[in-house]
Amino acid sequence: MIDKTAIVSKKAKIGKNVQIWAFAQIREGVVIGNNCIIGSHVYIDHDVEIGSNCKIENNAQMFFGATIEDEVFIGPGVYLLNDKYPRAVNRSGKLKKVGDWEVDKILVKKGASIGAAGIILPGVTIGSYSMVGAGSVVTKSLPDFSLAFGKPTKVAGFVCKQGHKLEQKTKNGYFCPICKEPYKIKNEKK
Repeated sequence: MIDKTAIVSKKAKIGKNVQIWAFAQIREGVVIGNNCIIGSHVYIDHDVEIGSNCKIENNAQMFFGATIEDEVFIGPGVYLLNDKYPRAVNRSGKLKKVGDWEVDKILVKKGASIGAAGIILPGVTIGSYSMVGAGSVVTKSLPDFSLAFGKPTKVAGFVCKQGHKLEQKTKNGYFCPICKEPYKIKNEKK
């Protein structure tokens, strides 16, 4: 289902059972997997890749260079940026064009969740099943299963695949008190 007010490029590839709501804009070269929901007023820049079973909430903006893996949640008003040195003009004083800046990519790995109004800076990877708190500014890559929030974001703990906070059970492992499953966290940084 694509709302009649949405602007979807004919050069975008849209999977099966994708819902695109009012006033969303999907640019050329975008790839969206199956069973996704794209909220109203979402902007997806050219060549952004989105996996299957993702939910992109209202007013999110994802710029060129972003890759979103399967089962990712992007909250309302989230920004995925791509320019480390934003300026309106180049050295000669002329208005910048597409080729006048270096795009730095963003990767949001499988199952990750980014809360409302989160800002993800260029060059960052959000680890699998990580949970980024609402209003956070992510300036550095986050490990898998991390629970992170703040401006700038800091890792405050770890979560399971369902987002429940993990408890440390042993020196090298974590345990989810809700799911009753053990987790080994790789590249743990707090």
